[in-house]
Amino acid sequence: MRYTYDMTSKYALYEIDKISKRFAPDSGVPRGVRPHYNINPAQSVVVIVNRNGVNQIESMKWGFVPAEAKDTNSIFRYKTYNAKSEAIFDKPTWSRAIREQRCLIPANGFFEWKNLETGKTPYYIQTADQSLFSFAGVYGTWTDPDGITWGMCSIITTASDTDNEMIPSRLPVIVRPEDEADWLSPTISDMNSIYKIIKPYSPEQLKIYRVSDDISSSKIDKPYLIERLAKQ
Repeated sequence: MRYTYDMTSKYALYEIDKISKRFAPDSGVPRGVRPHYNINPAQSVVVIVNRNGVNQIESMKWGFVPAEAKDTNSIFRYKTYNAKSEAIFDKPTWSRAIREQRCLIPANGFFEWKNLETGKTPYYIQTADQSLFSFAGVYGTWTDPDGITWGMCSIITTASDTDNEMIPSRLPVIVRPEDEADWLSPTISDMNSIYKIIKPYSPEQLKIYRVSDDISSSKIDKPYLIERLAKQ
């Protein structure tokens, strides 16, 4: 039975010391950033953006917020922490961002759930060729009722191109290292060039294994959450 969730709602980023060298050698990691094993929408996350030709590491909230919103609840109501690639050029929420405001969102792995007879079962997914990789993201800003302007970002998802039942029917777009510079480049805005980067990662390059049900709680953020369980 295939994974039935079509949203990526949790991921892990714990190799903090590698982010700068890997993505932005001239930019330090923002103060206060620490390892996380259970990152959830509406939390502050690390992103890579290109400003004036230089990669910068910044913190943003995970999930877009409408300009008129009073709080971040709409991130959950409208599921704006993900953006489906098929409609990203047409939806008003994403149409400008996909052309002008793209970012990389570093990660070590992410979680998906599979419907089994025993219930929804969590699995952790990593790339076999990169311990630290990046999701394709888009970003924008939102000013809260107190006048504070926040950066906000979303992860782009796409349909997987395999019948392998261990691979979710949708996956977050993982940007290949050779495409990262183009993804961040402000000079690239045409649909064809962008869609060449938005493609599912090769199933052969994904490692998937069963993890603790505790990942379902947003209150737990411990290393054991990414440990393989003997029972798959």
